[in-house]
Amino acid sequence: MRKKNFKKGDKRLIKAWAMYDWANSVYSLVIVSTIFPVYYSNLTSAADKQSQIIGFLGFHVDNISLYTYALSGSFLISAAMAPLLSAIADYTGNKKAFMRFFCYLGALSCMGLFFFTGPGLIVLGIVCFMLASIGFTGSIVFYNAYLPEIAYEKDQDRVSAKGFALGYIGSVLLLLFNLSMIKFPAFYAIYDPALAPRIAFLTVGLWWMGFAQISFSRLPRNVYGRKPDRRIIKKGYLELIKVFRELKHLPRLKRFLMAFFFYSTGIQTIMYMAPVFADKEMKMEASLLITTILLIQLMAIIGAYLFSWASSRLGNIKTLSIAIFFWTSVTVSIYWIFDIPSFIIASFAIGLVMGGTQALSRSTYSKLLPDTYDHASFFSFFDVCEKISIVLGSAMYGMIYAYTGNMRDSVIFIIAVFIVGFIFLRLVPPVIGPKKIVLRQT
Repeated sequence: MRKKNFKKGDKRLIKAWAMYDWANSVYSLVIVSTIFPVYYSNLTSAADKQSQIIGFLGFHVDNISLYTYALSGSFLISAAMAPLLSAIADYTGNKKAFMRFFCYLGALSCMGLFFFTGPGLIVLGIVCFMLASIGFTGSIVFYNAYLPEIAYEKDQDRVSAKGFALGYIGSVLLLLFNLSMIKFPAFYAIYDPALAPRIAFLTVGLWWMGFAQISFSRLPRNVYGRKPDRRIIKKGYLELIKVFRELKHLPRLKRFLMAFFFYSTGIQTIMYMAPVFADKEMKMEASLLITTILLIQLMAIIGAYLFSWASSRLGNIKTLSIAIFFWTSVTVSIYWIFDIPSFIIASFAIGLVMGGTQALSRSTYSKLLPDTYDHASFFSFFDVCEKISIVLGSAMYGMIYAYTGNMRDSVIFIIAVFIVGFIFLRLVPPVIGPKKIVLRQT
């Protein structure tokens, strides 16, 4: 490989990379998990409080269904785009340009939600919501692909954990500020109750775009000095085909992707559907739910570093296997929980293992990669597995609930995918051997 124009393992470079987690994680917590869903529900329910049916592009649809379709649609679009765009980024050697584009798309779209002021602007609200999701998921592919390039293999678990920990801390800080603004608007000279959450959407975009500049200022542009010709799309497509063919000859990586797909389906379904379960099944008040979510984020910080430490002693696959077993056990307990205090305790347990599983999954995949120029292309398959798992998990959860009328029956599906993921994970060899395959430029 060509000589790199930066120092791999440099602490300042690693910190700059991890700061992108700090920058973008506010989207997940503020837009997806807390403030926007409540704002959207209140705003769209006002149009027809009885049936909550709203008009969208000539169709009439339930407001919650529209929200779910928009989120799932954005994930599918991202999954469809990621492989080819990642291959083009690898061929041109310009991951940072793609990462910056999707970052700005997501941040500006979050800021665009400020203008979503009523059901009459539902198209604007849904479009901005979808573009924000595409921007978030799109930038993550290229961000993750930097991990094997900036950190040595022995440090990747710790570096990945550092990124997730910073993300949890940053998102909690901004959410606390936004909640204080919503709870005490007069203190901030805000006298319109509907204005505070809209300002929160602005702060997410500004935070995301602003702190991302730290990452963009230090991340290298063209690590391997690649010199593309003008046939970028064609060459990107050929690059993707090449990586896909190589993937077929990497059984360890294929098994891990299978395991990740199944256990990620369980994890993502819990993360996205837990607030709905707490509201509908546990009858938890919104204020208590948000407080619980905040504490889960803090537990996730501990979990990220705890599992990084455990992996250094037990190995990545064994540590992940313990984590998935823990996920399964907690999910089984939730099926039998009917009181709020027990549900909160189970939520804290999930928070502890959530941060560790996410951080360790990313670093494990990075360690399993061959010696290659095409990190973005390989990570696009990781990203596709995650996004499809979200769509599958949410769809199955909703379908089972619609058929049985009982959310607890949907929990059985989550337990099942965790078990399948655990089985595939145990089929991945625990020892990571030397990297022998070198993919050359097309």
